[in-house]
Amino acid sequence: MTHGTVTDQAPGPAPGRVLVVGWASFLHGEATAGDVLAMEAARGALGGAGIPCDLAWSPVFRPGGRTLEDSPPGDYTHLVFSCGPAHGWQVEQLHERYRGCYRIAVGVSVIDPADPAVTGFHQVLARDAPGTSGRLDLAAAVAVPAVPVAAVIVAGEQPEYAARGRHGPLTAELGGWLATLDCARVAVDTRLAHADWRSPATAAQVEAVIARSDVVVTTRLHGLVLALKNKVPALAVDPVAGGAKVAAQATAWGWPVLLPRPGKPVLDRSELDRLWAWCRSAEGRARARSAPGARTTPPLTADLLRVLGASAATGAGGAAEAAIGR
Repeated sequence: MTHGTVTDQAPGPAPGRVLVVGWASFLHGEATAGDVLAMEAARGALGGAGIPCDLAWSPVFRPGGRTLEDSPPGDYTHLVFSCGPAHGWQVEQLHERYRGCYRIAVGVSVIDPADPAVTGFHQVLARDAPGTSGRLDLAAAVAVPAVPVAAVIVAGEQPEYAARGRHGPLTAELGGWLATLDCARVAVDTRLAHADWRSPATAAQVEAVIARSDVVVTTRLHGLVLALKNKVPALAVDPVAGGAKVAAQATAWGWPVLLPRPGKPVLDRSELDRLWAWCRSAEGRARARSAPGARTTPPLTADLLRVLGASAATGAGGAAEAAIGR
């Protein structure tokens, strides 16, 4: 079947109700941020023009939302396919299922203009195609609200704590809770490596991410330390039953946000929500900027120099103390 060309923009029939789909609609597709924003851009444009529309989502990506199965072809006059490549069997199946609808592809990449996935559309408004100039992607048209950035730093198993270690279960509980938050979760590994671009190579690279975060969620001692050193509130979890080095460091800094509470072996989601809100509050940010331990706890480097019979007035000890108190 051959319909409109990639460059054809002749007006089609007047729309009734429009179904907006994309790769985020397919059971075996994928939902990227760009795909979702492109579908939202199409919805926004149609709604602004007074054209009623529905969006169909993959049940894997958005359980409980409208799906292609919930969108009978007879309910729509038009189908709009947005973003991604106009290619493949799933796009071809759209043409078959919605053959009675006027079908438009917008913001897509056309790899082969003769592909049945392309020629099945009545109109193809491409963002890129052979022989055409590039057009701005639809994702650029949607304004999104700002969300907080959470640096997540978790410790793996630490066998030195033997049966007291609860690293796996607590990390799983923490991960389940984090998935419910509307925030940008950034996994940060404090282990350094030079051969893998996915890993930081220097401590400064780790701190650069932490310093730009709004909250650090951590089961690592150094997750807590580097957060407070950079004046970022930390939601700290000690993964050792009864408390160990994470709890000791929270005490040293005078930092009040530490879980689990004594006598509670599991994490309470309502308490996690409350502490997250506190870390995000003006009070939490102010407390992180002035953690009392940074001013009142003598640095271990001073003890080291004292043991060595040296002065702490100059050298690395004084520099380290100044860095923490900045």
